[in-house]
Amino acid sequence: MSLHKFSSTISIRQLDEMKTRGEKIACLTAYDASLAALLEHAGIDVVLVGDSLGMVIQGHATTLPVTMDSMVYHMRCVANGCSKPMLIADMPFMSYSSPEQAIANAARLMQEGGAHMVKLEGGVRQVGIVEALCANDIPVCAHLGLQPQAVHKLGGFRTQGRDEQSASKMLDTAQALQAAGADMLLLECVPSGLAARITDSVEIPVIGIGAGVNVDGQVLVLQD
Repeated sequence: MSLHKFSSTISIRQLDEMKTRGEKIACLTAYDASLAALLEHAGIDVVLVGDSLGMVIQGHATTLPVTMDSMVYHMRCVANGCSKPMLIADMPFMSYSSPEQAIANAARLMQEGGAHMVKLEGGVRQVGIVEALCANDIPVCAHLGLQPQAVHKLGGFRTQGRDEQSASKMLDTAQALQAAGADMLLLECVPSGLAARITDSVEIPVIGIGAGVNVDGQVLVLQD
């Protein structure tokens, strides 16, 4: 569905309806107003201001050096450039280690940056954080699979959920995050069969990046 059919910013409800209809959701990253305006003109449904900016904009080897100030700055730039897509902001490394910290930093991304939703990496350990954010009316996209902020713990940028034990754990975690109030789920570098199972098992939209075609939508890093 192209954005000209919407009279205002795309809402969570409209994305839910797209999933129900089997209509694919298009998502790309942006980090500045000019590209954000082009993505809106192209009819992109969701724009992600990812901490990937640390690698493709700032030139770091990982996303770990990205700060809250950087995320707020680039989020504000993107919000200034478009008005129709849903805008999602990544919460950078160590910006959500406690519910109180997560709420304060998410509030910054929304109030100062203009984000409509925040995205955080992590599995079961983040269920409490998601609950806290949602209890404060902060929309959340949970991120499973390859988690770039945990690159050193994972031992590199590798596909996740390749064996049945880890696949079952990821499926259970996805359902737990939905139950905690997550409004969307992103799966990165996950086998296509597992991504399809997770997509079918939850009611919220599932966006894939390197997770096959059997998800509700795709996201790519524009510079990539």
